[in-house]
Amino acid sequence: MWIPVIGENAGRIWKTLSAKGPMNVSQLKRSTRLDDKHLYFALGWLARENKIEFTTDKRQIIVALV
Repeated sequence: MWIPVIGENAGRIWKTLSAKGPMNVSQLKRSTRLDDKHLYFALGWLARENKIEFTTDKRQIIVALV
C-alpha cells in the first residue's frame, strides 16, 4: 500500500526543509535521496496538507515550509 510510504517520505521532506530551509526541487531530491515518483507523491501530500509552499526563482521551483 502506498499511503504509509508517501507519509514516511513526506516526513523525510519536512525534516529536511526544517533543518536546511527552502530548497529547489533538485536539491531536495539529492538531500532526501528520493526518486522522482516518491518525491512528487510526498510533495503533493504536503501541499494538500498546506505544510509547504512553492515559489519560483527564474526557472527553478523552490519548496519551503509554511
